[in-house]
Amino acid sequence: MKQDIQDKLKEIKSRFRLMMNGVASRSMRDKGLGYKINWGIGLPSLKEMAQDYGKDYDLAVELWKEDIRECRILATMIMPVDKMSPDIVRLWACSLCNQEIAEIAAFNVFRYLDDAKKYAFCWIASCNEMEEICGYNVFSRLFVSGEKLDDCEADEFIDHVQAAFADKKLSVRHAAANALTRFAEIDNTCRKKIEIMSKSCNLDIL
Repeated sequence: MKQDIQDKLKEIKSRFRLMMNGVASRSMRDKGLGYKINWGIGLPSLKEMAQDYGKDYDLAVELWKEDIRECRILATMIMPVDKMSPDIVRLWACSLCNQEIAEIAAFNVFRYLDDAKKYAFCWIASCNEMEEICGYNVFSRLFVSGEKLDDCEADEFIDHVQAAFADKKLSVRHAAANALTRFAEIDNTCRKKIEIMSKSCNLDIL
């Protein structure tokens, strides 16, 4: 690790200690958000800190290696997406430690990738719960931004959602339902596809 990155990492951890919120940390732990270290710092404070460091690939990579909630979140805020190699994308995706990080990584980083849709399809087809949550969250953000799927892609997406509703964990079903709702909002064609799926599966989605 370069000395300047090591110095920044040490400085960041020192700042985290000063900003610790014990009540928030305990609350997150009680809700099942497991981290080696969790300082309980709010997202607005982390966003302010991210502005102090700007986009920094090397620092983001080192922060992600830490099993510390705030380091992981800050990494997603300062990572320059255009510099992420496929290997780094896959490494980050397979090391998502819980639902909070999966959702934040999708929102701050993965939805901006040039191949975001390709990765999202890969992740929702995964057997890894956190990757699935991340993939559906990426789709949600893409749909909100106006991304459309062709007929084959739409059918594939709906097939995965149906599978998620059938036998996946509640967290995955929730993420899939949110993505499906965003998909239905794109246009009438998408909405009709969802209506057909809902009737065939006896689901009340819309």
